[in-house]
Amino acid sequence: MDNKNNHTQIDKYPWLGLFLLGALLSVGIIIATLVIARTVERVKFQNQRIQVKGYAERTITSDIAVWSGQITTRSPELVTAYDNLQTDLKKVLSYLQQQGVRDEDVSIPSVITTIQYKRTEKGAMTNIVEGYTLIQTVKITSPNIEQIADIANQVTVLIKQGIEFDSFPPQYFYTKLDNMKIELLGEATKNAGMRAKQLAENSGSMVGALKYASQGVFQITPVYSTQVSDYGMYDTTTIKKSVKAVVTMEYSIR
Repeated sequence: MDNKNNHTQIDKYPWLGLFLLGALLSVGIIIATLVIARTVERVKFQNQRIQVKGYAERTITSDIAVWSGQITTRSPELVTAYDNLQTDLKKVLSYLQQQGVRDEDVSIPSVITTIQYKRTEKGAMTNIVEGYTLIQTVKITSPNIEQIADIANQVTVLIKQGIEFDSFPPQYFYTKLDNMKIELLGEATKNAGMRAKQLAENSGSMVGALKYASQGVFQITPVYSTQVSDYGMYDTTTIKKSVKAVVTMEYSIR
């Protein structure tokens, strides 16, 4: 009886059927849209990631110094040049001993000999030997940093003794750097995790699993220096240095 009445109503009002069909289609579209939206939102949420850089820095004091100087002698005769070189070398070693340098910290490599050939008036080189130049390097490697720094500044007094002597700038190193690098990487990693957590919390999310990690190069620079290099830096000119480590970390967001 009810179905008959319904058909009667629809037959009487044909627009009523179209209205009911449109309403059903609208409800279906709304439900489908919500399902799709939630699916897309869930997929996007699962693919969300955050990338941060972690940073760590320490100040170190060099624990070993390397310094070298060169003695040069010249003479028309090779034997004379060598004798003069040995005399000057004894003076230099005596000076270093007076400054408190230990014998085991001093190394003396082979002598470098250069033959000087006579030139013509036009500047062309001949095969006539005009003289010899001999160079002797003296190298000190010592943990006594301040001592080496003082010697490098004062060794020019040897010139007053008639010695042709060239002093090179000392180099300063830190021998425990490998262990420190491991510690710095740990600190930089923790720093990256803290940064990721803070950024995620600010956006109403939470940090998930670690997806990617990359170690940057170490920058060993003078203290307060802002110099960096894509290949890393290792300053050897200063006693105090700053060691900087950077890591790149990528986390999922949930």
